[in-house]
This record gives sequence, C-alpha cells and structure tokens, in this order.
Amino acid sequence: MPIIITRSVKIVIFSFLLLSTILLLIQKSYAKDISKSIENGQKKAAVCAACHGVNGNSVNPEWPSLANQSVKYMVEQLQHFKSGVRKNVLMSSQATNLSTEDMIDLSNYYNHQKPNIKAAAANEDVLILGETIYRGGIINREVPACIACHGPQGAGNNKAGYPKISGQHSLYLSNRLKAYRDNYDNRDEYGHNYSIMSQISFKLTPKEIEALASYMQALY
Repeated sequence: MPIIITRSVKIVIFSFLLLSTILLLIQKSYAKDISKSIENGQKKAAVCAACHGVNGNSVNPEWPSLANQSVKYMVEQLQHFKSGVRKNVLMSSQATNLSTEDMIDLSNYYNHQKPNIKAAAANEDVLILGETIYRGGIINREVPACIACHGPQGAGNNKAGYPKISGQHSLYLSNRLKAYRDNYDNRDEYGHNYSIMSQISFKLTPKEIEALASYMQALY
C-alpha cells in the first residue's frame, strides 16, 4: 500500500528543513564572526601584553591573568574602567579610547586563550580553610559559599557575569577582596555584582581573605 503524504505533512517537513538550514547558516556565520573577532582582538591586545602577559597569562601577581576569562565579565569591566565606575589609573587610560567592538574583540581573544595555572605557595592549613569557606561558606556570619556563583572548579558564570577565578594570582584575588571590603559603604555605586561581593568580603577576616585567595589560585 503506497504511503500518502498530505500537503500539511509536506509543509511541516519543508518548514523543518528550512529551519534546519537557517540554523546551520547562523551557526556558520557566528563561528566566522567569532573567528574574525578573535583575530582582531589579538592585534588589539599587543599593548595589553605588557601587564597581562603573552596570551593573557600575567607574570606579575598584582595584575590579573585574562586567559579563558568570561567574555561578559571582561566587557563589563572595560566599560566600568572607561566610564569611571571602576577606578585604576592604568586601566582607565587604556579603556578611554576603546569602542564597544574593541572590548568585545579583546574579550573574545582572551576568552579563547589557554590559562597557565600554578598552585599558590601556601601551607595545607591555609588551603583547607580556604576550601571550607569556598565550598561551604560561613553559616553563622551569613557568608554564602563561593561555589554557588563561581562553580565547583571556579569557572564562573558567563551569563550572570560572574568571573572565572580558578588559577588567578592569589595576590590579585586578595587585593580585589580587600577592595570590595573597603568600599562597603559605597558598594551600590558600582553595580549589583560589586555590591554582592562587597557585602560578602566585609564579613571576612584578613586571614580568611588570604586563605580564600590562596585556595582559588590552586583551584582547577
């Protein structure tokens, strides 16, 4: 008995094939756009290498490594430096002349670089304390576990704009946590995510900040 394909079924099949073709073309176009953006970002990143290192792996522990960092986070931070929301003499001067396209290109380039991760030089007790806070928080002080936003391996959350912190220099991480803590009174001026981190850091002791920073550098 021959199979009869009705007109409505033909329309469904045609629509499915058309949609599949469109999605494939979009995917190819996106891949091409990303590839071009990475290429452009590499050219624009030449000046950044002086502080952030070759391929985004900083050798100075005071300056962050950018390799494999979240695109959304990097774009947001460059925008903050340019607008003056986030203040740093070196970065503000570099970001001043960057367009949104420049920021996206640079972020795409660094996001696709391989991080050079090195464990922090810290004793076992310090790392255990850092791990305890990172994975379990401090309940009696209402300090949430870092894992909730930054993930079990410290990969962050790109959609939410939470940065990747695994393998980052412990000195840089420590300095950032202290900056969040010290700006507690003005936390709402720097945006939602900054306010969250400021409220958390304000509840941490100097010893706990150092322990967390050391553990996060060793996290990968």
